[in-house]
Amino acid sequence: MTHTVHETDTSQKSTAELVKTASEQIQRLVRDELKLAQAELTRKGKHAGIGAGLFGAGGLIALYGVAALLTAVVLLLAYVMPAWVAAVIVGVLLLGVAGVLALVGKKQVQQATPAAPEETVDNVKADVAAVREAAKEGMHR
Repeated sequence: MTHTVHETDTSQKSTAELVKTASEQIQRLVRDELKLAQAELTRKGKHAGIGAGLFGAGGLIALYGVAALLTAVVLLLAYVMPAWVAAVIVGVLLLGVAGVLALVGKKQVQQATPAAPEETVDNVKADVAAVREAAKEGMHR
């Protein structure tokens, strides 16, 4: 987060006052950057949680699909009657649902990566550059 530095008559302030003012501004800047990083990581964490939950749901439904298909195989081998057709249809439908859930979950996880707070990192880099530039200007006066 960058802040506009208001120019004041620094020739009337003592070095101690200037150091105190700079220290307060740096503390405020660090606090603001930490708040921004926390908000960004919270948002990404929610996407990761939703994605993981959908992956889990997809896996569970896939397990039910495999169970239904195995039941169909057992029925086919044991009785060779039309009940297996119903079991195959149910199994295929469950696997289709599992595939959709897995794809949606993958999309959610992709939205959460990378986990680094990119906006905050960019802001900190801009802040450091602004401080360096201000320091250079101060040295040339």
